[in-house]
Amino acid sequence: MVPRPRSPELDTLPRPATEVERPRFAPDVERWGLPLAEPDPRVRGLRMRERKQRSTRRRWKVAFATGLQLGVLLLVAYGLVFNFSVVRGSSMAPGIADGDRIVVDHLSYVLGDVRRGDIVVLEYPLDPQLDYIKRVIGLPGDQILIQEGEVRVNGRHLDEPYVELQDQNRCLALTVAPDTFFVLGDNRPHSSDSREFGLVPRANLVGKVDLRVWPLDRAGLLD
Repeated sequence: MVPRPRSPELDTLPRPATEVERPRFAPDVERWGLPLAEPDPRVRGLRMRERKQRSTRRRWKVAFATGLQLGVLLLVAYGLVFNFSVVRGSSMAPGIADGDRIVVDHLSYVLGDVRRGDIVVLEYPLDPQLDYIKRVIGLPGDQILIQEGEVRVNGRHLDEPYVELQDQNRCLALTVAPDTFFVLGDNRPHSSDSREFGLVPRANLVGKVDLRVWPLDRAGLLD
């Protein structure tokens, strides 16, 4: 068989494509060859505002939930450290009257020491189920002398501007034992205190009283 001579023009002809290329559309042209419509600026602005509003609402919800949790924790902590109490009786008159609402601080004596003149709520030594409110007069180691209404601590006269009426009929002399306190009511003729039930152990001190919250016309710090 004689080979056919190849024409030099055949080598220059393009070879048929083995693969058909599919047309690629520009991003702004739909499949049907039509350009995509440009979004309305007003619609775009509305969507942005909606997204911002949703984001703001989410932030407010998170802030509200966090604030609520913090408020509950603070309320629990406040209840552990402070509590309100109603005074019954007139043993601390005239400074504190029957029916006054006071705030009892349970933390002061955990962090600090008891001082002479402090107003305290204490468990009645003869019945711990009862709470009394009194004023600290004698600290551990103090020598107390009460005679004809005058109170002397370690040989010195104790100035008591909070006392309106003294009890002229009771006399007493003692030394305050370690870790105990000598307490008196401000209304001396009508007060059950250390003159009757003895010294108060530190463990019986419930808390310190510095603030009255009711009645409003007498609310404020106590002396």
